Amino acid sequence: MKPIVSIIMGSTSDLPVMEKAAKFLNEMEIPFEMNALSAHRTPAEVETFARQAADRGVKVIIAGAGMAAALPGVIAANTILPVIGVPIKGILDGLDAMLSIIQMPPGIPVATVGVNGAQNAAILAAQMLALADEALAARLAYYKESLKQKIVKANAELAGVEYKYKCN
Repeated sequence: MKPIVSIIMGSTSDLPVMEKAAKFLNEMEIPFEMNALSAHRTPAEVETFARQAADRGVKVIIAGAGMAAALPGVIAANTILPVIGVPIKGILDGLDAMLSIIQMPPGIPVATVGVNGAQNAAILAAQMLALADEALAARLAYYKESLKQKIVKANAELAGVEYKYKCN
């Protein structure tokens, strides 16, 4: 089995956030890899990774980073693969990382999800891959339907909650 999605994080301290992407990809039966690479501490390795990812069969890269959050942009600068940035909550509640990731210059796009939004990054990666994979598209459709059912169930439970002035 070869990975088609690569999850990269600036350090293993980002794992509690990024593992949500791993869990979703695993649930969707999408082969992936996980590595820690730092744009500031291992810049040559980041460049090599990004330049070789497509040749290894990777189709989408999810890159999580906090604070200066250079990792997604550096990867995007060195590959033609889609890169999804995950800003990780840090000093300024993740605003610093989010602004770093979304402020990319023309020609170096990085799709960006919300702060600590690794699961959404994995969902977006799966949706990209599902364009050419009908079985994955079916699994995603089932997942989306299950989200709907959770809300339908929650609403039914709310109907049973009573307050003196509640009208429904």
